[in-house]
This record gives sequence, C-alpha cells and structure tokens, in this order.
Amino acid sequence: MKRASAAGRGGRAKGAKGAGAEVGEEGLVVATHGRHVVVEVADGSRLICHPRGKKSEAVVGDRVRWQHTLEGGDEGVIVAVAERRNLLYRQDEWRSKSFAANLDQLLMWIAVEPVFSEAQLTRALIAARSADIPATIVLNKIDLPGTPTARERLAPYKAMGYPVVELSLKQETDAARTQMAPLLDGKATLVLGPSGAGKSTLINTLLPNARAEVGEISQALNSGRHTTTSSLWYWLDEARSSAVIDSPGFQEFGLHHIEPTELQRLMPDIAAHMNDCRFHNCTHRQEPGCAVQAAVAQGQISPMRLSLYTALFDELSQPRW
Repeated sequence: MKRASAAGRGGRAKGAKGAGAEVGEEGLVVATHGRHVVVEVADGSRLICHPRGKKSEAVVGDRVRWQHTLEGGDEGVIVAVAERRNLLYRQDEWRSKSFAANLDQLLMWIAVEPVFSEAQLTRALIAARSADIPATIVLNKIDLPGTPTARERLAPYKAMGYPVVELSLKQETDAARTQMAPLLDGKATLVLGPSGAGKSTLINTLLPNARAEVGEISQALNSGRHTTTSSLWYWLDEARSSAVIDSPGFQEFGLHHIEPTELQRLMPDIAAHMNDCRFHNCTHRQEPGCAVQAAVAQGQISPMRLSLYTALFDELSQPRW
C-alpha cells in the first residue's frame, strides 16, 4: 500500500489501555470498512488490520498498537486502542456507532444549493459540542442567487459564536483554497456535508491524488465487493501535520449517548437563557416562567431552533435500544 514521508502526527499511540498496551507497534487508523481497518505506521507504510475478538472498536483517527497476524504476511491484528481525546458517533437505523476520533475540528460543509437541512446541521453541532470539538460552518456556492436567504438562515448560528466561512469553490477556486489553508493548517479536520454541497470538489482540489488513494485502499480491502470505505484520512502535507478526514455522504449523528436534560447545555442559544427559568428542571416546553420560551417570543431565539430542541428532547427521551 501507499508509503508516506517520515514519521509525523500518526506515529504515536500513547495512553493505550489494557493487557496489550505495551505490546506491538504503534500506528494510526486511516480507513475503515466493516471490521477491517487500514493502519499507517511510523515510516508511512500502511497495512490492513483486524480486531482481536468479535467486536471492532478502532475508528479513523485512533492511535493503536498492532501485531502481525500469526500467519505472517502483510496483515495485522489490533491489540490495543489508545485513550481518545474525543469521539464522534453516527446513527444507523438501529443504534449509534463511533466513527471518528482524536479530531481537532469539525467542518460542516453546506451550500446555497441544495438547500441545507437545519436539523442535520443542528445534530452535527450538538455532537461536536458534546465531544468538545470546535466546529466551523462553511457555506459554499455563494455565487448562486439564493445566497441572501442562506445567510439569513445562518445568522442565528453566527450569533451563537459559530464561525461561518463563505466561498465559491468552483467559481473562485484559488481564492477558496487561500481561505481554507489557514483553517486546516496543523489540524485533523473532519469534513462533513450533504450530497451536492461540493465536499468532493474540496477533497479533489486540496488533494489531486485523492481518487488514486481511495483506489489503493479499496483494492487492498478487496472492494470488488464494496463501493467505498466508511471514512478516510488524508494527509495534506509531507510533514503529516495537517489532515482531512472525509466521510462519504452525510452521516446522521448519533446523539443517544446524550441525556435529554443535557441537550439544552449543548445548544448555545438555549443555554444562554436556561438558568433564568423559574424552575431549575424546566424542559422549556410548557412550564410557567420559562425564560427560553420568553426569549423566543422576544425574537432572541429562533422558533425553528426551539422546534429542533423539542424534537430532539422527545427523541432522546424515548427508550434506547
């Protein structure tokens, strides 16, 4: 598989726990598919590894220790996963699953067209705040006529303190690349966005060889049976100090690890008023003396945001699988 340059950010896996913590070599998980992962080792070479036991715990961004399989060859087995700085979850039909770890920031890549979903955006921002991961919103395709409406919809998020970057990647490619460079420098950045927003254009603009890299990994994972990996780590520089993690399509974020009563704290506009309610355990729905409801009536909180909070509160209050 692909070889990278001299050892960099992915060469360490400190803090591993368990019996295998001091066994094996260190590596960085750069791709996953099902129970298989691709691990990059200190010299930049990569190999396929499998979990030890039935359950796969390693996700993209994990620092791990691995050993060659008993059969030898160019495959290995994960013997320990290092303690994580943070962890994000995705949601499938049945349960929440972890899918990316040790991130420095989340980049929500949306566009003027197709019109973005505030429910998806809100879920992503809540998930990031829960994991203590800074989030930035990027609005692409600002050359299109719907830009004023998109800006108006994002105004509440700017007021909450979320950075919003505006660009037109296809129309002003060089300017957009210049805008993105300092934002990505020295960080491991997870880029997420809905289909059609231009996320693939971003990856191909930053990394002209990205498709070839995906092809290498897919071939190594025998993906004649598969279409894509679930997520993939790309280095942006030879020193391996900056990285972009791409996850195909828009991942619906798993929020079932969050208690419904914690939700208000993770939505900055709600949190700004929650301590002023008459009752300390106010759910901001129909209780008397609710400061959040009053803020909505006064135009300080968007009615859409309260509606999203209520829907998520109901969802997280349901019995968990």
